[in-house]
Amino acid sequence: MSKIVTFGEIMMRLNPEGYIRFVQAERFEASYAGGEANVAVSLANYGHDAMFVTKLPANDLGQNAINALRRYGVNTGKIVRGGPRLGIYFVEKGASQRGSKVIYDRAGSSIALAKREDFDWNTLLDGVDWFHFTGITPALGGDLADVCLDALKACREKGVKTSCDLNYRGKLWSREKACEVMSRLMPYVNVCIANEEDAADVFGIRAAGTDVQSGKLDQNGYIDVARQLHERFGFETVAITLRGSISANDNDWAGMLYTDNQAYFSPTYRIHIVDRVGGGDSFGGGLVHALLAGFVPQKAIDFAVAASCLKQTIEQDFNHVSEAEVMALAGGNATGRVQR
Repeated sequence: MSKIVTFGEIMMRLNPEGYIRFVQAERFEASYAGGEANVAVSLANYGHDAMFVTKLPANDLGQNAINALRRYGVNTGKIVRGGPRLGIYFVEKGASQRGSKVIYDRAGSSIALAKREDFDWNTLLDGVDWFHFTGITPALGGDLADVCLDALKACREKGVKTSCDLNYRGKLWSREKACEVMSRLMPYVNVCIANEEDAADVFGIRAAGTDVQSGKLDQNGYIDVARQLHERFGFETVAITLRGSISANDNDWAGMLYTDNQAYFSPTYRIHIVDRVGGGDSFGGGLVHALLAGFVPQKAIDFAVAASCLKQTIEQDFNHVSEAEVMALAGGNATGRVQR
């Protein structure tokens, strides 16, 4: 299998039990998560040598985050230790017409305060086949946009394929700042991953005939979005997840892959959601695996969407599925019957 590096922040995730609201909560369940860490776990589950790079405090909480990744086979040997704190985020699960909520407590985290000299990309990328990051990482501020650019330039020099999930977060930066920074990074990216809103939020590229708030998505509009992204930045491949929100519990879920001027659409799954956080990351992990495995475009998008469909039936952020389970769903086994 391939050697992959993902780079970003891992945080402690705290959520009330079940569907308890923040204002009701007297206790929280703890786990660990972060966009690029979630991708690394998926890729390790599929058999790859997945290494996660970040900076964590040299205390027991930082060690616990490392232990959570090690448990699922992620290589943590190059994580930098130091800095003041581990980032935290809180998740309140929505139900029916009440949407989920996320509250961040990540300002001043060890990775947010990291410096360019903390990461020797020439060494970190030695023998690596693929590098993945998300738009969340440069959004954390400080030196991180330059750190990402350093990594991407090193990838270009070494012939390492790169992918970026745009992952716009309005609580971290403005659309204007996101456009400025991401426009500097995107020319070094081979595979762009986005959801149905990211291209509009970051680059002002909107899909015709779509109203995300009402759940109305026009698939054909996203072909034009992908084409514009390709023409502006030269991406080899653009992948877009398509979520039709019926309620907080029930969503329609599909995706599109655009490559060589051709668009490929997955089947649409009706998901009864257990935990949707991390769904986009599981799509990214599935897509990177599919591309590294040499799947044809239709099989690649079918695999990525099936992987992320399954994730949304699993508690917490990590996608605890095997390649065989994803292939079964992508192959049409969607009944959910007991396996005996």
